[in-house]
Amino acid sequence: MSDSERSRRVSIAPSILSADFAELARDVECVAAQTDLLHVDVMDGHFVPNLTIGPPVVAALRRHSRAYLDCHLMITDPADYLEAFASAGASGCSVHVEVGQTESLIAQMRDLGLDAGLAVNPETPFEVFAPFLGQVDLVLLMTVHPGFGGQSFMAEVLPKIARTAAALEAGGHPAVLQVDGGIDPDTAPLTSEAGARAFVAGSAIFGRDDPLGAAAALRRAVGGEGAARPWHHPGDA
Repeated sequence: MSDSERSRRVSIAPSILSADFAELARDVECVAAQTDLLHVDVMDGHFVPNLTIGPPVVAALRRHSRAYLDCHLMITDPADYLEAFASAGASGCSVHVEVGQTESLIAQMRDLGLDAGLAVNPETPFEVFAPFLGQVDLVLLMTVHPGFGGQSFMAEVLPKIARTAAALEAGGHPAVLQVDGGIDPDTAPLTSEAGARAFVAGSAIFGRDDPLGAAAALRRAVGGEGAARPWHHPGDA
């Protein structure tokens, strides 16, 4: 699959932050048929006021799943951990533009064979991350303040989504535009109309009685059809 094909298609990314961690393998398998990317939220208690998981859980997921592991690093010092995530089996990592050293972090991810993602908080202006749009594989625009699941969607981010989508198209950049935070069948179409192509959802999938059906409903809400077309690790043939 070409970069341009990936950037145009609809991708659903269930977030394990809302899964049952005592039954994580079961929950991941439950939604596999609708999983394009499996979203892994990593929080360090410093960059965001919460603690979650690290490379050992990514390694455990990799042993049980061939899914593209989309690791969102909400951490202050990602440079210290990127190698560990790559070794654990991460497919791609997204680092926050707010932590700085963005060019160095992108280069480090490339050297490690990771897809390079750049995450952006709701209040961060477009101008801060615009210079890097041509250097990354994924741009993750947060539609809540990162740190906790179950928050309400922030509609004020929609103009930034639209501006980013327009800039990616105008520059011919193949990066996928992803959104995360309060995404459900009601809010996802708003972001899709603005130009988002990958949709992270936690409670809207794993918080439902039928997670697989919920993921399929989210796909339909943004104009996607059928089963998932999983992403592949950048090193795969």
